[in-house]
Amino acid sequence: MTNPPPFIVVVEDEDHLAQGLLFNLQAEGYATHHEANGDDALAYLLQPPQKISAILLDCMLPGRDGFSIVKALRDKQIYTPVLLLTARSRPEDILEGLEAGADDYLPKPFDLNILLVRLKSLLRRTAWQSNPPSAPEETACPEPPAPPYTFDNCTIRFDALELITPSRTTHLTLMEADLLRYLTERESQIVSRKDILEQVWHVHEDTDTRAIDNFIVRLRRYIEVDPANPVHVITVRGIGYRFLANPQT
Repeated sequence: MTNPPPFIVVVEDEDHLAQGLLFNLQAEGYATHHEANGDDALAYLLQPPQKISAILLDCMLPGRDGFSIVKALRDKQIYTPVLLLTARSRPEDILEGLEAGADDYLPKPFDLNILLVRLKSLLRRTAWQSNPPSAPEETACPEPPAPPYTFDNCTIRFDALELITPSRTTHLTLMEADLLRYLTERESQIVSRKDILEQVWHVHEDTDTRAIDNFIVRLRRYIEVDPANPVHVITVRGIGYRFLANPQT
């Protein structure tokens, strides 16, 4: 019995763009659904008739905007991958969507091939969450999921987008997981805000933005015993941050 094709919901109010996306997605073998109004889209996404594989979500919509839609989904613990489509390319605007819980973004106008690659990447990571990484099909993947990273009493499962502590398991967005991976791979090194923007989220900007601090605050809530007095994710005033796996040493 064959599996059904991935089901992609396109939320876009520009009709010509939406129809082009639907046509090309269907040509790639995806099942699709389209919403053009933010309020209608959220109502549909909260009670879809079938499991949604990913959402292509425009930021600027009639009614509720894309930022509030993705936040509402995450507040309801709905973690369907979301790719934001935004004509607002300022780092602050992009980070607003990522802070709300989006998994990736693509500025308009975009190349269709790039969108399809980004979408496939989201679907591949979702598949990693659903299937054991030791399965033969997964071990042959050219980009295998990263192994778990353990420090103090925390374990980060990058393949499952989970951060496990003695008290709870937290579901991470792709962007949160990418930020944690960037920090842990540079354990004890000072990492600037500009490096995070450019290397983690590929936001190229000559000046720093303080919006990145909101992500750090959220990560501290996940991993610190006392987020107000962090010992793992340390602020280096005027520069950025440093991750310490073993702060006692």
